[in-house]
Amino acid sequence: MCHVFRSHGHELLHCGFACFLHQFEPFLGADEGLGASFIFGDSLVDAGNNNYLSTLSKANIPPNGIDFAANSGNPTGRYTNGRTIGDIVGEELGIPNYAVPFLAPNATGKAILYGVNYASGGGGILNQTGRIFVNRLSMDIQIDYYNITRKQFDKLLGPSKARDYITKKSIFSITRLYKLDARKFVIGNVGPIGCIPYQKTINQLTQNQCVELANKLALQYNGRLKDLLAELNDNLPEATFVHANVYDLVMEVITNYAKYGFVSASKACCGNGGQFQGIIPCGPTSSMCSDRSKYVFWDPYHPSEAANLIIAKRLLDGGTKYISPMNLRQLRDL
Repeated sequence: MCHVFRSHGHELLHCGFACFLHQFEPFLGADEGLGASFIFGDSLVDAGNNNYLSTLSKANIPPNGIDFAANSGNPTGRYTNGRTIGDIVGEELGIPNYAVPFLAPNATGKAILYGVNYASGGGGILNQTGRIFVNRLSMDIQIDYYNITRKQFDKLLGPSKARDYITKKSIFSITRLYKLDARKFVIGNVGPIGCIPYQKTINQLTQNQCVELANKLALQYNGRLKDLLAELNDNLPEATFVHANVYDLVMEVITNYAKYGFVSASKACCGNGGQFQGIIPCGPTSSMCSDRSKYVFWDPYHPSEAANLIIAKRLLDGGTKYISPMNLRQLRDL
């Protein structure tokens, strides 16, 4: 999700680590499917919703998606070269198909039983967030759309079976969903947004520097978020809130990028402008690195598939330093 931070007169828009929800367990016959994935967020996990909006924030142009094998390397609307974190998490947990974008024409009938993606590039917690892009799906709209899907599940599975599935076998990311029967939540904090190529470029930093104000605001927000999750765990009956420490996880990859096989954690693989190619978003005329697996950042704002793999696997199987009090596999099996 995009977040707006205000501190000492400053306003900072962050399109950071996206919230997502996943539903994993079987609810149909073995020949009909293994489970579903429902994803909320911003451009970090948008799988094509913005393709269907009149918006300035789009990724359905090459070379975006060049490593997305499921679409033969053609752009899908994902803001990266391959899979998003949401895609990878779903795969690792055995979900057979990627969640279909809610706005896609084929997001109907049994297709939604494999999951629905509500994420939108430029969307945010506040309804006004991302207005520079003209159109986008805010958090409120994404949850409203999930409410539509929830009613469709009642029709497809029957009210009793649908509610049992949602309450016992689902992981959510947005608190208003509690009233729609959600009980398992994973909430990602804000990553080190002062370290993305765009920020390094416009502030004329060296490769090892980050914008201190941006990261300071992120840490302030993260501290309050952690307190809020503890409060929600205490006050919402039968709910479990898991905290994903994305800030420290991404900072670890950026700081020790060579250990993870990367050659750069400061320069965008695809982009133009400045020493870190951090001004102009990725498009057909952009400069592109020769080995996309060697860059932490795909474009001036978004991680590469290689970085997404590291992040997703830590969230799935990592220890409490990065995801607590349990990881996503453990939360699924509660």
